[in-house]
Amino acid sequence: MNNEINFIWREIVQDFSTISVLWQLAVIAVVFAISALLNLHLQRQIAEGRVNTVYKMLLGGVERLFFPFTAFLLLVIARYALDGWMHVGVLRLVSRMLMAMVIIRSIVYILRYVFSPSAWLHSFERAITWSIWVVVALHLSGFLDQVLQVFEDVQFSVGKQKLNLLLLMQGMLTIVVTMLVALWLSRMIELRLMASANMNSNWRVIMVKLVRMVAIVIALLVSLAAVGIDVTMLSVFGGALGVGLGFGLQKIASNYVSGFIILMDKSLHMGDVVTISSHYGIVKELRSRYMILRKLDGTEVIIPNETMITDVVINHTSAAHKAKVPIPIQISYESDLDQAMQILKEVGVAHQRTIKDETAVDVIIKAFGESGIDLQLSVWVADPEEGSAKLQSEIYYAIWQRFKQSNIQIPYPQRDVRIISTPNVMPAMDM
Repeated sequence: MNNEINFIWREIVQDFSTISVLWQLAVIAVVFAISALLNLHLQRQIAEGRVNTVYKMLLGGVERLFFPFTAFLLLVIARYALDGWMHVGVLRLVSRMLMAMVIIRSIVYILRYVFSPSAWLHSFERAITWSIWVVVALHLSGFLDQVLQVFEDVQFSVGKQKLNLLLLMQGMLTIVVTMLVALWLSRMIELRLMASANMNSNWRVIMVKLVRMVAIVIALLVSLAAVGIDVTMLSVFGGALGVGLGFGLQKIASNYVSGFIILMDKSLHMGDVVTISSHYGIVKELRSRYMILRKLDGTEVIIPNETMITDVVINHTSAAHKAKVPIPIQISYESDLDQAMQILKEVGVAHQRTIKDETAVDVIIKAFGESGIDLQLSVWVADPEEGSAKLQSEIYYAIWQRFKQSNIQIPYPQRDVRIISTPNVMPAMDM
């Protein structure tokens, strides 16, 4: 058994016959009570909006992580303060268990912060939790060194290099932890970048993708160096990957390059209303390989980035992120044209989605049709991503109500049929 663990258990056994164990249990109870009160106070601060966004983002799952972390710090302080007065074996034992709880909840928080909730994530969290508690149990029982020695004795060779099971497990753990920390940090930077109002949306997306790529590459290099793998060996892999991209992965590489081109030339933005081939909808998300287009019926279309480079794309949204919605209508020749145009303009200005500007509403005469006068009401809206069907329906209904009040008629299709009389020729009769 480990000497330190053996010493802790001997102290605990001796303290059961003294009042020292009661003092230690009282200290633990006070520490837990203070931690719970601090946790409750911080939760209230966050719920009332008194904690800034950065602090809230750093804490994450405050109700799960803050309590054991605070209790661990207070217990360590109490342990060092009482070490010269009494035995602190119970405090050392509980502090180790709290440290395990902090590690477990920190890992779970990072996993839930980086990845979306799913069945595999829940199973992975349970596996991590049980693994850490098994390690803690082996450590407290004093058998951890023996188990690690057994793993170290299991040796094998990979090429000219000799490895053992313990080294392999340490390397895998280093890589996983480094990658999780890198993804967590990149996720925090992404949220800050996406919340920035001083940066163009396209540049925000570009910076987010670059930050994640750089974080993954740095984490991979650091973890491989920590394990002892020569990173110069990756040059061969990089050359093979380049050849693969040149031949077998042309479409994927083309879509990735096209995605960066679209973001950098600012031809498309999230929220734009576009027509690509036969698809009309709103740009919901721009990703490295494809774009997600949300159609007006709620369905989503995944369009590769290369398609938007090679095909014609109609952007119905202006650079100022506003769109023009045409509303054609016809009135009869007997109706008052000036009054009808005035009503159309008033209805367009009165709608809540119309931009409050003198040039945002326009009424023009399109043509003199067969059945009536063709007019067109055009309104500019600042939220084209909300669609135009409901807007047109509401404006048409308001026009209908105003036209009925002003006795302005919407004509039926009219056709003039003329019958030209012909001489009545009697057919000859056979005799």
